[in-house]
Parts: sequence; C-alpha cells; structure tokens
Amino acid sequence: MRYRERTEASGTLDISPLIDIVFILLIFFMVTTTFVKDMKLELERPNASSASPASTKAIRLYIDKAGDTYLDGEPIRIWLIQSKLRDLLKASAEAGVLVVTDEGVPAGKLVEVVDQARLAGARNVGVATQKEAG
Repeated sequence: MRYRERTEASGTLDISPLIDIVFILLIFFMVTTTFVKDMKLELERPNASSASPASTKAIRLYIDKAGDTYLDGEPIRIWLIQSKLRDLLKASAEAGVLVVTDEGVPAGKLVEVVDQARLAGARNVGVATQKEAG
C-alpha cells in the first residue's frame, strides 16, 4: 500500500475584497463631507466685540473693496440677488445668509445687499466681522 505524501495547505488570505470596501468607504466619506467655500478675495473685515462664529451652512454673499457683489464665487448684480437667493433658500430650509464685506464698503451698499437678502425670504441675515482684540 502506497501512502501519499501529505502537502500542507498554504494559509493565504485574499485581501482584495477588504481593499474594495475601504475604497468604497473612502468615496462615501468624501462625497458626504461638506466643504466650506471661501472666496479668495482680499477683504479686511470690520471689527466687532460681539463677534461669534457663523454657521457653515450659511449662504455667503461677498462685497469687495470696489463694491462688487459675489454669490457662490460668481459675480452677481444687485437686482439678481433676490431671485438667486430665493432659489438657494428653497433648496436648504435652515440656511441663513452671511454677508462678508470689506471694512471700506459704504454702509449704503451693505444695507442694499442685506435688504435684498431679506426680500428673498432669508430670516437670518448676518454680517461677517472679526473679533476685536482686547
């Protein structure tokens, strides 16, 4: 009677399904993460002693030194702010509006932009400032 030589089974583990799951999780977290879009405008924000952190979900309107207005990084005219904001506010029920302005912008321009935001239906309209030192 002949005996067969026993061969030991190799203990390999296939990790390719594990790598697939890790990549799927990575993609999932990248897609669901919210990013705060901040424009690359050189703005000197006004100082305020009562400054507090703003919501990251706020829709941001920018007014630069020249008085030009921007919404979501795109230049926008004053008369278009109301209709564009109305559409954005319908999409997100809890979003407020944050006006980021330069310190040298005339108060009339700021009031005009805030007024357009309120006419669009924004309940919570704020102005971005820097916390005063001291």
